[in-house]
Amino acid sequence: MERTTQAANPFAGMVEWFSSPPVTGGWLYRFIIYPLLQMAVFIIGIAAFLTAAAYLIAFIIPNPRENIVLAEQINRQLPGMIISGISVGFVYSMIALGYTLVYGVLKFINFAHSEIFMVGSVVGFEIMQRIDEAGASQQWNPVVMVVTIVLSSMLASGLLAVLIERVAYRPLRNAPRLVPLISAIGVSFFLTDVVRATEAMLRNDFNLRYPTNDLNWLTDAIPLVIGGITVNIKPTSIIMVIGAVLTLLALNYFVNGTKLGRGVRAVSQDQSTAGLMRIDVNFMISLTFFIGGAFGGAAGALFGMNAGTITPYVGFIPGVKAFTAAVLGGIGNVTGSLLGGLTIGMLEAFLNGTLAYFPALGQRYTDIFVFAILIIVLIFRPGGLLGERVDEKV
Repeated sequence: MERTTQAANPFAGMVEWFSSPPVTGGWLYRFIIYPLLQMAVFIIGIAAFLTAAAYLIAFIIPNPRENIVLAEQINRQLPGMIISGISVGFVYSMIALGYTLVYGVLKFINFAHSEIFMVGSVVGFEIMQRIDEAGASQQWNPVVMVVTIVLSSMLASGLLAVLIERVAYRPLRNAPRLVPLISAIGVSFFLTDVVRATEAMLRNDFNLRYPTNDLNWLTDAIPLVIGGITVNIKPTSIIMVIGAVLTLLALNYFVNGTKLGRGVRAVSQDQSTAGLMRIDVNFMISLTFFIGGAFGGAAGALFGMNAGTITPYVGFIPGVKAFTAAVLGGIGNVTGSLLGGLTIGMLEAFLNGTLAYFPALGQRYTDIFVFAILIIVLIFRPGGLLGERVDEKV
């Protein structure tokens, strides 16, 4: 017999509260209040830890450069770093969920997922560009436009993920694990080149700039006063956070509150037994790929609107960081992907705001510190912060 367990942890009760949804309570508590409470606890905990770490660095090295008092710089930039970290962290979480969902069902890493994210950003650009070329961007309601772009990207990326599973992965399902991994890498290069060639033929350029210049509701920063400090928040950052929270709530309800979600969980635990229980295993696997791809597409569209310019190569770095987030939180653990994404995003924002004042370092060293911290965490917690979901014979 098999059962799903987590790695041993001295704080098992705390980890269980974070990583396992409640089985009792009303619908509102289980699918809205509880996950929102999880997100809030993660954000507050990570922000408090990183703030303390930043001030500790300022205490140890108060003047990294001449006429620079690091503590004063942190005071001015702290609200902006937290907001930036939250928005980027949610995007990493959404991409990481694609890795986690596929790993939870098939036990292999879909390295083409970063290109599915890229395709979502390109589809978002194409939709927005066509609205702008038709002269309708000013007439569209901002909420309707954003929802249309995000849903279109989700649909395109979700269907693409299903197609990839059917063509590149399903015939290799019983092959050694290295074989579908190589296939995933091949699909990744194929998608990059196809998108680059397509955009080069259509627009004679593959550096795609979202047409946001005439959309004041996307470009005009919103001033927010926090503790006497004025922080200019990009509307796209707010859109990223709201969009990510809504999609994460929808995923939580689907996985834990629907019959199809229970079917996906059954297939992830034991495909053979699930098949004997008249669960369509192939359909559930395709559905998992669709959901993971749709999350990648939504993240791509939100990322594109925030970044402004995208290319066919835009998926690599966010994809690597999202995979890192999935491993950091606990690969196969949906809640761990959320925690890992927020951790990586906020850590990146704090490092960008701090390392800029060190003459020998600078922001280009941010990724080095991020991955070094990942290595340190995995040395002491090989299963990730919340523990890897594994199958154990009993």
